[in-house]
Amino acid sequence: MKTATLFLSAAVMTAMSWGAVAQDTAQESAKSAPALSLELNAVQPSDKGCRFTFVILNDLGADLDSAAFEVALFNMDGVVDRLTVLDFKELPAGKTKVTRFDLPGTDCAKVSRVLVNNATKCSGKGIKPDACMSALKTDTKGKIAFGL
Repeated sequence: MKTATLFLSAAVMTAMSWGAVAQDTAQESAKSAPALSLELNAVQPSDKGCRFTFVILNDLGADLDSAAFEVALFNMDGVVDRLTVLDFKELPAGKTKVTRFDLPGTDCAKVSRVLVNNATKCSGKGIKPDACMSALKTDTKGKIAFGL
């Protein structure tokens, strides 16, 4: 009976350690995977309408000559109010960049969600055309929902 208990304990401990190794490997893989991180950092009224401040980090491993995204702005009822293109221009590899966009005629208080609909530009040496969307990671610092 003691042998069976010892064997079962050893099997459980081995399975647990393999699970931990697999989890560590998955976390390392996620950390090292190429990414384009886009954060909606602030939204505030401006004299032109509504100012959106983004923080973007190009961790794709190569410079982006151009990057632009079509975004949809949703109103408080969840209805798309407008589609617009935000052009982030050049994004050097490994560089964090802060960019502001003033959207005329937009009332910040009436925007409930911002959705990245598509990448309209995504080019650079060694960059696949779909890289800006497939590697895009989004985050937000404010109350407005932001994502894919």
